[in-house]
Amino acid sequence: MQGRGMEAMAVYQPVLKESVTTLLKFAVLPIGKVLVMCALGLLLATKTVNILPATSRRQLSKLVFSLFLPCLIFTQLGKAVTLAKIIEWWFIPVNVILSSTFGCLLGYAVAFLVKPPPQFFNFTVVMIGIGNIGNIPLVIIGAICREKGNPFEDSATCNTNGVAYISFGQWVGAVIVYTYVYYMLAPPENPTGLNNSTDALSSKALMANGSQNLVSNDPETEVSIPLIGSEPTPEQPKGLSLLKHWLQQARVMDILQPPVVASLLALVFGCVPLLRSLIFTEHSFLYFLFDSLNILGGATVPCIMLVLGGNLVQGAGSSELGLRTTVAITFTRLFLIPPMGMSVVLMADKFGFLPPGNKMFKFVLLLQHSMPSSILAGAVTNLRGHAEKEASAILFYEHVLAIVSMAGWLVLYINVLF
Repeated sequence: MQGRGMEAMAVYQPVLKESVTTLLKFAVLPIGKVLVMCALGLLLATKTVNILPATSRRQLSKLVFSLFLPCLIFTQLGKAVTLAKIIEWWFIPVNVILSSTFGCLLGYAVAFLVKPPPQFFNFTVVMIGIGNIGNIPLVIIGAICREKGNPFEDSATCNTNGVAYISFGQWVGAVIVYTYVYYMLAPPENPTGLNNSTDALSSKALMANGSQNLVSNDPETEVSIPLIGSEPTPEQPKGLSLLKHWLQQARVMDILQPPVVASLLALVFGCVPLLRSLIFTEHSFLYFLFDSLNILGGATVPCIMLVLGGNLVQGAGSSELGLRTTVAITFTRLFLIPPMGMSVVLMADKFGFLPPGNKMFKFVLLLQHSMPSSILAGAVTNLRGHAEKEASAILFYEHVLAIVSMAGWLVLYINVLF
């Protein structure tokens, strides 16, 4: 009996060793590939090389956001989606909403405990609650699917399905960013808490002086020279005015960003059989259009990583958050949100909300809870003109520490799935 037990242990140990090695391989290698691409971006952005300065990174980001990413979303989501699959994938946008909701609730709790500077209270909530559900997951999925013998399906199917699942959740994330996050990151009216009455009086005086300078000292000149455009403009219908006001308040044009539009078009073209057969079917009349857009979409991931690495050349910047708040945001986002998200996904699977046996689907749901703070939320700080340096500092620290956190969570997720 003892001999048989020793023999069984001898067989079990190589299997255990191989499984752990495989888990580490598929968990750490994607992070390593991300780091290599980011390191190249960092090198190109240094003053010594100076091929990717701040202006170039800004332009490359616009190109990715306006062209490459929409092409990737349209080709991958449109090819994979059908009306039946939309019904089957309903939990993906729900998962994004739950991730943001629970994350922001935890963010409020952390902000009340840590007590960041008052002007950064909402910023703390947003950076904890809103994760990167697009860029980094795309890189991780692409890196895993390119590996031979990956734990999912063959490389082409693995990548197509993974990108489709991620893209199906991105439009919800964009709506959240350009509504809730935009509102939360509004600059405080009086961030320093000082009495600005003197400044207000000075401003009024300057305005008064400016008005006096615009009026001629000669009364005859004032009467004889007609004012251009002085005729009253016709009033718009009340309904049209209300509609324009609602569109401005709802920031519909901000929500309809190129990636969101590409997602909506992909859903339409993927669900309508005639349009689907024209573009996404090989040897069809417009298949060359799909092929061209697919080539452009392939530039998305490397360009994103180069820009991200280049942005790290400025380091943590001169953040005013303070060490305690910075540590609290980074630790909560990377180490407390993921287990909460894993509970959500496992409960959804237990209640039968997820497609049975679809491991890639579940893996993408878990990734949506495990990423650093949203880069789009960082972009909104530039748009609002508030907390830009603080956002750069948080994104810097989180992406450095994500080397450890994401590798650990990926090992756990793959272990749970398989």
